[in-house]
Amino acid sequence: MTSVAVITVVHGRHEHLTAQHRSLSASTRCPDDRVVVAMGDPRLHDWAPTGAPAPRVLPIDVGPQGLPLAAARNLGAQTAIDRGADVLVFLDVDCLAAPTLVADYAEAVTAEPQRLWCGPVTYLPPAPAGGYPLADLESWDDPHPARPAPAAGERIRGGDPDLFWSLSFALHRDTWARIGGFCEQYVGYGGEDTDFAQCAVAAGLELGWTGAARAFHQHHPVERPPIRHLDDILRNGAIFRRRWGRWPMQGWLDAFAERGLVERHGDDWVRTTGV
Repeated sequence: MTSVAVITVVHGRHEHLTAQHRSLSASTRCPDDRVVVAMGDPRLHDWAPTGAPAPRVLPIDVGPQGLPLAAARNLGAQTAIDRGADVLVFLDVDCLAAPTLVADYAEAVTAEPQRLWCGPVTYLPPAPAGGYPLADLESWDDPHPARPAPAAGERIRGGDPDLFWSLSFALHRDTWARIGGFCEQYVGYGGEDTDFAQCAVAAGLELGWTGAARAFHQHHPVERPPIRHLDDILRNGAIFRRRWGRWPMQGWLDAFAERGLVERHGDDWVRTTGV
C-alpha cells in the first residue's frame, strides 16, 4: 500500500501545530508518517501529542539571515523518503486538514505521479471561543479567490505555476527527486516556493489542483506589505531573477515602491537611500 507522510516546518505557533495534528488524526485516511522540522525551536524537540501518527521531530539551526525554509523542507522530505514514504504531503503549520485531505492527495499522486498537486486553502477568520470546530471545518469553506478551487471530487490540470503555493501541496517521491527539492540559496521570507514551481516546469512537470484536499489556514495577524521581511524579499528576489530572468513577488515590490522603500536600478530592486 502507498505510504503517505505529512511534513510540516515550524518556528513557534505551537498551538497551531497541535490543532493541525488533531485534524490529521481525524482524517479519513490517517498519514502513515508525520515529520515535523523545528527551525531553531528547541521547545518542540520533545513534542509528543496524542493521536496517530506519532511525529518525528527534527531540529535545524537558524542562521543570521532568517528561517531556512527551503533547507527545512528538504530535510523533512528526505527523512520521510528514508522512512519509506511514497507520497509527500507538505502542510504549513497554520493549516488544518480537512478529513479528506490526506486521502485525496494520496489518490491524486498515485493516479498521476508525474504532477505537482495543490489543494484549495481557506483563510479562516479569528477563532471563536473554544477554537475552530475541527469536526465541522467544511462549514467554513471559502477558498482563496486567487487560486483554482475545484469542488470535492474534481481536479484541474495544467495550472499556472506562478499560482503554486507551499501552504498545502503533495507529490510522489520520484517527482520530488526529479524536481531536485527546494533551492537552499533562499533563506528567510519569500521566493523559494515560486522557484520550486519553476523547477517543476523545467523538469517537464505540470501543476494540478485536487478539490477534496482542502485545508483551512488558522488566523493570525499579518503585516501587509511585509515590511519586516523587506531585506529577505530583495535578497531572495535577486536570487530568483538570476535563476529565472525575472523578479517574483511583484505585488510586494510594488507596494514597497509606493511607500518609497525600494526603487528600480536597471533590472534590480534596491532599498532607497537612507531607509
